[in-house]
Amino acid sequence: MKDFNIMRDLLEDNKRLAEANHEILLSKGIFTINLLGSPGAGKTTLLEMLIRELKDEIGIAVIEGDLYTSNDADRIEKENIQVVQLNTKGVCHLEANMVKEALAELDLKDIDLLVIENVGNLVCTASFDLGEDIKITVLSVTEGTDKPIKYPLIFQKSKIVVVNKMDLLAHTDFSLDKFYQDIRTLGEDIKVFEVSCIGNQGIEEFASYLKKLIKENKLAGEKN
Repeated sequence: MKDFNIMRDLLEDNKRLAEANHEILLSKGIFTINLLGSPGAGKTTLLEMLIRELKDEIGIAVIEGDLYTSNDADRIEKENIQVVQLNTKGVCHLEANMVKEALAELDLKDIDLLVIENVGNLVCTASFDLGEDIKITVLSVTEGTDKPIKYPLIFQKSKIVVVNKMDLLAHTDFSLDKFYQDIRTLGEDIKVFEVSCIGNQGIEEFASYLKKLIKENKLAGEKN
C-alpha cells in the first residue's frame, strides 16, 4: 500500500506540472507532440523525415529524451532547428518537471510545433503526461503484431499510431489485418499511418495531417 501511495503522489505531482507546461505552450500557440515507441522503432529517423518535410513552412523545436547519450539530439541538431537534450540517467521515461526545465532553454518565439521524443519504452511513458496536445506511438513491423494487445495503455492514449518500416513487411510475420483488428478494439478513432523512411513512403501524407492539426491548434488559440 505504501508503494501504491508513493506512485499515486508521483503521478499527481506530474499531472500538475504537465498542466502548467501545457498552459505555457498553449499561450504561445505551440502544438506539442509526445512521440513514443520502443527502442529501435525508428522514432528518430521518422522525426528527421518529418522535420525535412515541414521546416520550410513551420517553426519546429525538439526535446530529446534518452537514458544517457546525446546521439539522437546530435542527429536532430543537423536539421538546423532548436534541440534540447534530456538525459534521465536510467529512468525509463520523461517526466513533466524535466520538460519544464527544457522549455526554459528554448526560445519559444516563432515555434509552431514542439516534438518531445520520449525514451524508448512502451510502459512507463504511457502514464506520465508531459503537457502535450497528443501522443503519437511508433510501432515497427519488426516488433511483431501483438504489441497493441500486450501494451494497450500506450496505444489507447495515442491519437496517432505510425506503423513504421513498411519496406520490411514482406520479411516479417507482421499481420496488418490483425493489427487493425486489435487497434480498433482499443480505439475507434485512432488514426493510423503506414510509413517507411526508406523511399519516403507515407511521410508526406503523415506530415500533411500534422500540418492540419497545427493549423487547427492555431485557429483555436486565436479564438480564445
